Amino acid sequence: MTADTIATNTFAQTTEDLLNYEWHTLGEQKVVQTLASHPEAGLSHEEATTRHQQMGANQLTAKNGKSPWLRFLEQFNQPLLYILLTAGLVTLLLKDWIDAGVIFGVTLINVIIGYIQESKAEGAIAALSKAVTTEATVIRNSQKTRLASTELVLGDLVLLASGDKVPADLRLLTVRGLQVDESALTGESVPVEKVTQLLDVETPLAERSNMVYAGSFVTFGQAEGIVVAIADATETGRISQLIESSTNLKTPLTRNIDKFSKSLLYVILGLAALTFAVGLGQGESWIDVFKASVALVVSAIPEGLPAIVTVTLAIGVSRMARRKAIIRKLPAVETLGSTTVICSDKTGTLTENQMTVQKIYAGGQHYTVSGIGYAPDGEILMNGQPVDFNADGHIALWESLEAGLLCNDSHIEWGDGQWDLVGTPTEGALITAANKVGLTQANLEQELPRIDTIPFESQFQYMATLHELDAKRSLNVIYLKGSVEAILQRCDRMFDAQGKLARLNPATVEQEVAGMANQGLRVLAFASKEVASKRSLDRNDIDRGLVFLGLQGIIDPPREEAIAAVKACQSAGIQVKMITGDHALTAAAIARQMGICSTEAQVFTGQQLTQMDEKEFTQAAEEGMVFARVAPEQKLHLVKALQSQGEIVAMTGDGVNDAPALKQADIGVAMGIAGAEVAKESADMLLTDDNFASIEAAVEEGRGVYRNLRKAIAFLLPINVGESMTILIAILLATVLPILPIQILWLNMVSSVGLIVPLAFEPKSGQVMEQPPRNPREKLLSGSLLKRILAISVFNWVVIFGVFQWILQTTGNEALARTMAINGLVAAEVFYLLSITQFLPSLVVRIQGKRTPVAYAPAIGIVAVVILQCLFSQWSIMNQVFDTTPLTFIQALICMGVGLPVVFIALILQRFDPLN
Repeated sequence: MTADTIATNTFAQTTEDLLNYEWHTLGEQKVVQTLASHPEAGLSHEEATTRHQQMGANQLTAKNGKSPWLRFLEQFNQPLLYILLTAGLVTLLLKDWIDAGVIFGVTLINVIIGYIQESKAEGAIAALSKAVTTEATVIRNSQKTRLASTELVLGDLVLLASGDKVPADLRLLTVRGLQVDESALTGESVPVEKVTQLLDVETPLAERSNMVYAGSFVTFGQAEGIVVAIADATETGRISQLIESSTNLKTPLTRNIDKFSKSLLYVILGLAALTFAVGLGQGESWIDVFKASVALVVSAIPEGLPAIVTVTLAIGVSRMARRKAIIRKLPAVETLGSTTVICSDKTGTLTENQMTVQKIYAGGQHYTVSGIGYAPDGEILMNGQPVDFNADGHIALWESLEAGLLCNDSHIEWGDGQWDLVGTPTEGALITAANKVGLTQANLEQELPRIDTIPFESQFQYMATLHELDAKRSLNVIYLKGSVEAILQRCDRMFDAQGKLARLNPATVEQEVAGMANQGLRVLAFASKEVASKRSLDRNDIDRGLVFLGLQGIIDPPREEAIAAVKACQSAGIQVKMITGDHALTAAAIARQMGICSTEAQVFTGQQLTQMDEKEFTQAAEEGMVFARVAPEQKLHLVKALQSQGEIVAMTGDGVNDAPALKQADIGVAMGIAGAEVAKESADMLLTDDNFASIEAAVEEGRGVYRNLRKAIAFLLPINVGESMTILIAILLATVLPILPIQILWLNMVSSVGLIVPLAFEPKSGQVMEQPPRNPREKLLSGSLLKRILAISVFNWVVIFGVFQWILQTTGNEALARTMAINGLVAAEVFYLLSITQFLPSLVVRIQGKRTPVAYAPAIGIVAVVILQCLFSQWSIMNQVFDTTPLTFIQALICMGVGLPVVFIALILQRFDPLN
């Protein structure tokens, strides 16, 4: 029966019907019949063309982005910017073009920054589409042809070989030693061996060994498979849809700023209306009352708040970049500081991403291997002491290392200042272990040249190589490496501790294997056999009579710095959870070494999670510390479950499978080196060294940023509230205004901003990681902060109103009274700034000879503001613009004196509400 006949007669399913098939549970013949294809001839060109027209191209649907102009205009849709725009319009009504220009400039800067950051995040789906675009070798009309992956259709017969990128989701029909790197999709840290056998319907995605998925890479072997899903129907396509459905959550800071800004907007408008009504009720002219209301609005608007938020976050970005963390979205800086849970990927983030031999069992003896990664640094130890190969014994160990080095198709080379692996990670670990005792591939292959090879095949679970041992004696040697089961059944002898051949006890070996496996080690067995000289190797040569050499236990070890970083996070009250696609035993072993979990009850698998209802799932998300073998949807679900419990979640990842969870998390952290492009595009932060320790450093900086923002608010709002109280009380008492609108703008935009910006440069406190994360439900203006703001506001009002009335009563000069009131307020601001920064304490400590970070920004800001205030008071042009008058030296000293008491108030407040 030809492919055309099958296609015409049986291909009746719709695309929707095909989505319901569990292809891994169907036999090869059933799959071929369902897809109306042919196991040898494939589809005809005509049928393929018809299906392509019906189903479309094999490419992901790109997300319809908003137009640039719409995205730009949407940046204005923020209450804080409403207030800024209102301030700008008010100053325009006052015909103060310069100040209006400054306010509109601040607004525009905020909008441009937001627009740029959002534009960077629009490329996730486009990057994902690019990630799966490739070429494929296809059989159509019984002929091989090379096509773009976009032209593939359901039922196409695809050939795979080492180095190929899988072009679509395929059900494998034939396999020869196929190994596929699916780490980007499943999180599996090593290439997966593939088979064709049927699997149970409950088999999780990471264990569907008879399937290969779009976007993964063939690292070894060959295979033939039939296309069962294309475009958005592939597993990668489903992840694309998850990314689109993920919500871009606002950060705690932006939520609090929005809430505060709305509340402030209503308060300002309410007070302005009250002021207007009271003034009219007192018989004042509506023009004077309107000007007073405008003065109240201008005084209440914190023009400096958006600037300080932007500057503080930008400085946080710069500091994090120096610590290997690149921020893509500004608010993510503050989010890190309030993080309560970090969900971390295992491979490459918590671990080295370099497989390493750690345990060896040979000759009935136990050995440990020091050093990590592919660098030949370290040694082999027994009972804590380096092994002396010059003494008797250790023959089995030496033979085991030789077997791992010779029965090996990979190699390690030096380049760009590091050791790089060419081949599979497991074989790289074996090479490095041998290198640590002086064995090298070049020398050993020259001494024992390879004659023939039986490559690894999943159905046999071993690899074998034939080497020339002694040409004079016509003697060769066979080395085997593979699974314990495959090797043990072919062995009947082993070396004992003295290096003599003894009878093999399989039960003892299996017990050793179980011990290694419980430590999360991947165990390989090694064997050898001397044979008469021959030029080829077949499976009959290795069916029996081999000598068991030993076991090597391999793992991707945890980073030392990551262990310390996890401990620091836990000390700071941040939970660290491991979410990985790797095996549960391996994940749990690494987690125990890192102090992430201590009991098996804290370990959950993806299969367990699928059997839970929503309540059980949420409870597991809260209580679990390790989640192994999880699917992309489950990663996303875990993040949502934690967020539903009020947690602020940081999620790390490097693969396509991580992208939806990265986008959903309050802050997504992608790997800058090993990360897939779509993961980077979905993230808020990139790690340039792919190291968990950099996350801990970023959290530390984020907490410092929040502290500085809190200081800025504690400094800025009392100025605005004090000014507003002054205007309001003056209206209620029907007295002349102690401060004019244009003078308020000067204070807010020059004096306040000049003093508040230095707070963004404050160094972080040494105790910042010794305290628990702040409650994510905590309001921006907490009760203690409100009390502080009120106390300083009252003091500022007393200074303005008191000095104005005192000077007005004694001199009758309104301009002099206002000038001294403004300078008195500026003096109070300067003294208050020095009271809440670390400048003076750090300076004192440094003078005493101890090294400590000194923030010079407050000193620079104070000098700048003093100079500006001198111009404001003493320069004739400024006197004309702002209706001020020059001060004498004594009057200037009086202004300084009235501001000094704020220091004592700040010290008292510091005892109840410390800002550092």
